[in-house]
Amino acid sequence: MQHFSHTPVLLDEAMAALALTPAGIYVDATFGRGGHSRAIMAQLAANGRLFAVDRDPDAIAEGRDWAAIEPRLTLWHAAFSQLPALLTAAGFDQKINGLLLDLGVSSPQLDSAERGFSFMRDGPLDMRMDTTQGLTVADWLAGASADDIAVVLQTYGEERYARRIAQAIVQQRLIAPLTTTHALAALCERAVPRREPGQHPATRTFQALRIYLNRELDELRALLSSVTPVLAAGARVVVISFHSLEDRLVKQVFNAPSAAQAVPKKIPLTAAELQQRYPPSHWRPLGRAITAQPFEIAQNPRARSARLRVAEYQP
Repeated sequence: MQHFSHTPVLLDEAMAALALTPAGIYVDATFGRGGHSRAIMAQLAANGRLFAVDRDPDAIAEGRDWAAIEPRLTLWHAAFSQLPALLTAAGFDQKINGLLLDLGVSSPQLDSAERGFSFMRDGPLDMRMDTTQGLTVADWLAGASADDIAVVLQTYGEERYARRIAQAIVQQRLIAPLTTTHALAALCERAVPRREPGQHPATRTFQALRIYLNRELDELRALLSSVTPVLAAGARVVVISFHSLEDRLVKQVFNAPSAAQAVPKKIPLTAAELQQRYPPSHWRPLGRAITAQPFEIAQNPRARSARLRVAEYQP
């Protein structure tokens, strides 16, 4: 397996947002190549704990040797939506003090042509985060209708020419199947009549297909809605996102008002009844979204679109 270097985005900001304590228990829900995990571990004492999760078998393989010699680290190959179930299955009943998510596709995934995430390198049209299961993009495009493809491109890529691209894909299938990244990128170039400045015509299509096939927004929504029972009071949840759909979802969850706030004031309910029937939001957002500084963007262009949001859990 080829080894890749990877520079975590917003590393210092993420560590500050977690408000790490040496004896704390933390989760890196997107282990990647372990950059954030190593920064967390550097601040933990001997009785601290770190749980790390990743869907990508290559990421797990990269971290396996470290986990074998580091008793404070537990590394799981799984989707992060399974975190509460993983903790339960492991018999771990303590509460988590902090949770970090670095969303989207990582630099090593983009740089690996055989993973099919990037149209900059020719490779199989795969795009699976977990290469051990699920449909590849090529598999899905081979059977999806033009309507279904257009909906995916519009919903998850906000592609204005979704219908044109979808129809071109279906027409291309009559000639030969789409099996490579360069073939799909070239099709998008032909189908898109107007280019956005500084953006390849295939950018939104690749983003949409990746998000849809990997259920990325569903996974994020599932974790944020199920993780509160395993969080300690005051736990920090830090999310780094790279496009508007992710960031919008995180912002909506963190800033969701208490259900009781939507109840008309004239309804005759006591404070206790309101608490029981309309539970309050358990999130307290801490500040606005944090973006990368110019010097980090100069060193790592991927940081340009990064947004970090942090909230504190209040039971």
